[in-house]
Parts: sequence; C-alpha cells; structure tokens
Amino acid sequence: MRIAITASGPDLDSPVDPRFGRCACFVFVDTETEETEVVQNENVAVGGGAGIQSAQAVADKGATAVLTGNCGPNAHRTLQVAGVGVIVGVGGTVREAIEKYKAGGFSAATAPNVDAKFGTET
Repeated sequence: MRIAITASGPDLDSPVDPRFGRCACFVFVDTETEETEVVQNENVAVGGGAGIQSAQAVADKGATAVLTGNCGPNAHRTLQVAGVGVIVGVGGTVREAIEKYKAGGFSAATAPNVDAKFGTET
C-alpha cells in the first residue's frame, strides 16, 4: 500500500505538516517495502485551488491514503472521488506517523476538518 504524508521537510524525521494543500512536501511510502519518495509540493504558493491540485497530484502518484494534520472540503472531496483515504489529526514526525499507521492507530476521516481557506495565512 502506498501512503502519502504531508511533511514540513524532505525526510522521515521532519514534522508532519498540518496543512494538506499547502504543505512543503509529500513523503510517499510503500508500507510493505518501506520505499520512500519525497515530492516537493508545487502548490504551496498558488493563488487558489491548492487543495484540489495537491489532491490530484497525490492521487496521480498512486497513494491509497493521505496522512495530514488538516484537510479542507475541496481537497477532501477530490481525494474521496479518487479513492484516496484521508486521515486527519496527524502530528509528530513523518516516521512516527508511518509507524502509527502501520499499527492501525488511525481512522479515516469521513468529512473535512477545516474550512476551505485554512492554511492560506503565512
């Protein structure tokens, strides 16, 4: 299974970024092989639609689940349509999030947990 974690930096010891659409980067992890891939988020500074564009990018990379701090309604809807599970309320480091996910410590979110413009203030 391939998961994506929103990250504030490019490695497993980076903090989980609380923003989905405007996170610094995505860390993709194959939970079976532990192979990782870091992708810089090209949507950090777009004027609008960051959540939708980031959700499409994550789905295009083959993620079956996203672990993040928060996810707004547009991104959540886009991820659901693409068949990507959304897990919110994730904190700590990327490494800790992966381990907790593998241990079954998270549940998928059935709805967004923030408003559409969350994370646009810097």
